[in-house]
Amino acid sequence: MGNKQKTVVQRAKDTYSRTVFSRSDLVHRGLTGRLIAESVARGELQHVRRDRYALPSTHRDIVEAVRIGGRVSCLSLLALLGVFVFRCRELHVLVTPGSSRLRVARDGKVVLHWKALTSVRESLHAAPLIDAVAHSVLCQAPREALATLDSVLHHGLLTRDDLVAMFAALPARSRPLLALVDPSAGSGSETFMRLLLRTMGVAYETQVYLEGVGYVDFVVDGWLIIECDSKEFHEGWEKQMQDRERDIAAARLGFVTVRPLAKDIFGDQASVRQALEQVIAALGPRFVDARRSQFSRNRRGAAVE
Repeated sequence: MGNKQKTVVQRAKDTYSRTVFSRSDLVHRGLTGRLIAESVARGELQHVRRDRYALPSTHRDIVEAVRIGGRVSCLSLLALLGVFVFRCRELHVLVTPGSSRLRVARDGKVVLHWKALTSVRESLHAAPLIDAVAHSVLCQAPREALATLDSVLHHGLLTRDDLVAMFAALPARSRPLLALVDPSAGSGSETFMRLLLRTMGVAYETQVYLEGVGYVDFVVDGWLIIECDSKEFHEGWEKQMQDRERDIAAARLGFVTVRPLAKDIFGDQASVRQALEQVIAALGPRFVDARRSQFSRNRRGAAVE
């Protein structure tokens, strides 16, 4: 099964599986110093740094974090798991306070995290998930951090109680985000859209089930469906055909569907907002009038009866 086909929970299990070992770990497994050296020579083990060995299949970011002298964390770790992160241009590494001989490159593409919420050290190569999520809140703008938090809850990696405990240890300026977390968001673009709709002041529902259509991302004012493109690139013609069939089925029920692109939701929210406001201004009154007419017919029918 390819990494893209695995669930986030499966990817988390794989990422946290034992792939980096100390020399004592290897000796405990029955390897002598000579066998360790031979395994390294044959490429069966990577000698990453003093007292650290990694399997050849270990992800390069993990290997680099261990080479530096810490454990992969924050956005780098969450991206490996498949959790939404808006952007990750640097390698984020959790190091123990007082660590020495850190091998940090001078290209400025490494972010070191020195504080941890937990002293648990279950792995030599990956920070505890709660620490990675906490670091991600501090390393991102509020809207981006909220999208990451939504994703973490959506995929069941942490519970809301876990987040409550985490935020209690974070700076007070970050805590208002907790009230905005919504695990119904299946993608970062849905989080960004939800926040946009909040600023517009329109009534909306998330993940609404429509007979013959399925679940849709948003229904605004009871008639406008917004489906968020969750990928930067197209997913193929078959997916486009399915989307078009869903849009027609929704139209038969009296809904209008719009599909903003993820690149616009993330990068040009002003244009997306303007487009939505124009659609609502142009078509909204028609739906209001239609509802009033239907309400009047229903009342007349009830009076006749």
